[in-house]
Amino acid sequence: MPKQKTKKAVSKRFKLTKNGKVIRRHQMTGHFMCGKSPKRRRNLRRTAVVPGGIAKNLVKLMGKR
Repeated sequence: MPKQKTKKAVSKRFKLTKNGKVIRRHQMTGHFMCGKSPKRRRNLRRTAVVPGGIAKNLVKLMGKR
C-alpha cells in the first residue's frame, strides 16, 4: 500500500510542535487592522493551539505519525 500524500494546503497553514500539538495563525489579520484595538492586534499576532479532535485529523492529513 503506498504512502499517503501530504495535503499541501494543510501543511502550509498548520505546524506540528515537538510535543505533538498543532498550532495555527489567527484569522482576521490580513488587512483592515486599523479598526481593531491595539490589544486585539497584539493577541492576533500570537499563535493558537488547535483543539484535540480537529488536531488529530490535521496530523493525519499532514502525513505525520
